[in-house]
Amino acid sequence: MATARSVKSLDYRFLAIVGALLLIGLIMLASASGPIGYAKQGGDSLYYVKHQLIMGFLPGLFSLYVFSKIPYTFWKKHSWKMLIGSVVLLVMVFIPGVNSDFGTSRSWVNFFGLFSFQPAEVVKLTFLFYLAAWLEKLGAYGVKDFHGGFIPFMSVLGLIALLIILQPDTGTLFIICAMAVSMYFAAGASWSHLGVIFLSGIAAFGLLIAVAPYRAARFTTFLYPELDPQGIGYHINQALLAIGSGGFFGLGYGNSRQKFEYLPEVANDSIFAVIAEEMGFVFSVLLVLLFLWFFLRAIKIAANTPDAFGKYVVVGIASWIGIQAIVNIGSMAGIMPMTGVTLPFMSYGGTSLAISMAAIGVVLNISRYGTHPLSSRWP
Repeated sequence: MATARSVKSLDYRFLAIVGALLLIGLIMLASASGPIGYAKQGGDSLYYVKHQLIMGFLPGLFSLYVFSKIPYTFWKKHSWKMLIGSVVLLVMVFIPGVNSDFGTSRSWVNFFGLFSFQPAEVVKLTFLFYLAAWLEKLGAYGVKDFHGGFIPFMSVLGLIALLIILQPDTGTLFIICAMAVSMYFAAGASWSHLGVIFLSGIAAFGLLIAVAPYRAARFTTFLYPELDPQGIGYHINQALLAIGSGGFFGLGYGNSRQKFEYLPEVANDSIFAVIAEEMGFVFSVLLVLLFLWFFLRAIKIAANTPDAFGKYVVVGIASWIGIQAIVNIGSMAGIMPMTGVTLPFMSYGGTSLAISMAAIGVVLNISRYGTHPLSSRWP
């Protein structure tokens, strides 16, 4: 049962870490998106950062506050609704007149031209709530059972994965699957079942490459980035050039050369490359450590959560943000294939930012019910 002291205060250190990431993100987005905003948005070099503030940060700030006030057990009571809502949201992208294409992906929903959002970003949170409630109900012994634990887990994850890959959105698919498996592991899953999931993931990855030539080309470019530098390898080569140009201390804020429409997706997937170019290796390492601190602090909150549902929710959110950051930074540095995954709290995208901040609100609410005080101990 929660103590009076723990209920009164949330984890301000965790909030400060998130605040630092958000501040860095807005400052760097203002720099990275300036040239493309000027060129493509009627000479408004601040277009993207203003849009991020209005459509992402302000709704996210409101969501963070509201979600930090809602007792986290509320989401457990409505977990089935969360699953149904997740499926409905993912199906909406296939409805003519409602769906909206972006590049090769059909992953957006547009409401009468007034606003648009990515359902898969919302599903990261709604599916997480359902999975946490189901794992708690299953219990430690049920999770290890093949028929009662493993088969249902793979079935529901397979349904969500199928709806995402049909869009197709391989990057989001990987993040949601990694988040789900992390929660499954935290619940005490059998090592043999985790091994089957790992092997199944490799097989699925191979199949996805085989059925889509552009994925095969991306994977080939990851292995041999020097191939076709003006074609499929252009993005990774420009990203590496930007990172390498920054040196130890960077070219200085605002002085990136690659952001002048040399580097693709400069405000989205590639923002880390601009950060490294302008701020340098030292700052980039500190940013990576800040994301690591975020993850460790969240795991500490999970460890002190008095019930399994809260623990699994925090593990899921920590894995979602942490793994997404690793995938984005790794792809820009050439140590992972490019998947189109954005950098949390920093890349341009209102839906992603607002939902991520709502998830932070949930973690802050859970932190109020910890069994031990958190503020006095590192991290």
